[in-house]
Amino acid sequence: MKNKVLLSILLFTFISCSESFDIDVSFGESQSINPGIDDAFASTYKPMNSEPILFKSANIYDGLGGELKDYDLLLSDGKIIEIGKSLTAAEALIIDATNKWLTPGIIDIHSHMGVYSAPGVSTSSDGNEATSPVTAEVWAEHSLWTQDPQFALALKGGVTAFHVLPGSANLFGGRGATFKNISQNTIQAMKFPGAPHSLKMACGENPKRVYGSRGQSPATRMGNMAGYRSTWIDAVEYTDGMNAENSDSRPTRDLAMDTLMGVLNGEILIQNHCYRAEEMALMIEMSREFNYKITAFHHAVEAYKIADLLADEGICAALWADWWGFKHEAYDMVQANVAIIDQARNGTGCAIVHSDDEVGIQHLNQEAAKAMAAGNRAGYEISKAHAMRWITSNPAKAAGILDQTGSIEIGKDADVVLWSGDPFSVYSRAEKVLIDGAVAFDIDNPKIQPITDFDLGIIQPQTNRVK
Repeated sequence: MKNKVLLSILLFTFISCSESFDIDVSFGESQSINPGIDDAFASTYKPMNSEPILFKSANIYDGLGGELKDYDLLLSDGKIIEIGKSLTAAEALIIDATNKWLTPGIIDIHSHMGVYSAPGVSTSSDGNEATSPVTAEVWAEHSLWTQDPQFALALKGGVTAFHVLPGSANLFGGRGATFKNISQNTIQAMKFPGAPHSLKMACGENPKRVYGSRGQSPATRMGNMAGYRSTWIDAVEYTDGMNAENSDSRPTRDLAMDTLMGVLNGEILIQNHCYRAEEMALMIEMSREFNYKITAFHHAVEAYKIADLLADEGICAALWADWWGFKHEAYDMVQANVAIIDQARNGTGCAIVHSDDEVGIQHLNQEAAKAMAAGNRAGYEISKAHAMRWITSNPAKAAGILDQTGSIEIGKDADVVLWSGDPFSVYSRAEKVLIDGAVAFDIDNPKIQPITDFDLGIIQPQTNRVK
């Protein structure tokens, strides 16, 4: 059994967050001794109806560092079909994109939409199961409110996919899941097909504050570490037991241990809330102890201090452009944090600009622009085409969906945004947002501007609320 786990880990070490990163691992395709967990709550997402669309004379950032001027883009059957000049398509809707920009859809790797839905009231505060330091058994998607009006607001900012995580009260907060940004009546109908689950872990102040204030463990950072390690010891024993040849000797199925076993088997990705550099290094050391892979550190205000280590380990850092100082562990920040991560080890680092905020998710393009400007002020030469990766292909890597979306490449999902101008300008707006080739938002067509039942019951959504 241990050899089987080691093989999974060795396969996973080939996945990195460098320029040459390409996902070639199909999550969940290996035979499972618990097939029910692979099938439970599976995606039922179906793309909206679409017609062939040909964008003419667009400027394109492809999300991989490429910039194409005055190019055409053909979409059909939900996929990107052709990129070139002077393209023709007899049946396609022609959209003149002269002097406008096309980008991949924006992806937010750290969202709480749906689990901390609007309005922010206690009855909809469903992101933290803060009842035990270890709640690996809970799944964020089981709290998701499909009518959250925040989905539509994010869509207007060009967000086509997002990863929803539990909060950070616990050492092990539970599973996260990735969604297409099309509000549906059921949660499964929004889930991104084929996207792996994640496990949310949290370092530092949050767990020790929540549980230390109750007079229980963990109350210190060393208590945090002891709690992680004890739980992983149990998870290794559970995994060994579940893979025993004799089915009669297998332990009783346990939801929390199922999740941790999924991590050990390389099927579930670790998304780790962690601010301080030395704590991130400790988490890396612990991952070596128990042979699992950390996919990304989130918030990571001090990531710049260990940028080379993160690049060497193939770990992404999901960061704010300039949030800092709101608590002790967030004090030691530099505005070039994103750029330093990106440029580590000759530019092989994996930097992501994330939101963790219901307003920030609406203008992640501007957040990326701020991070790019800070990096260039610090002496790095970062182009707009390169910085586009921070909100498109890099979060797609960290979510395990780069094989399907995150860049403008032939054969990928037609998740694209048409901007009125330079997408890094505060004056540009998303004019059209397409998901699987279907127009999900059109700034010029009120009939293609999502309105939730909640909106209809509270306000007049067609009136201008910006006075």
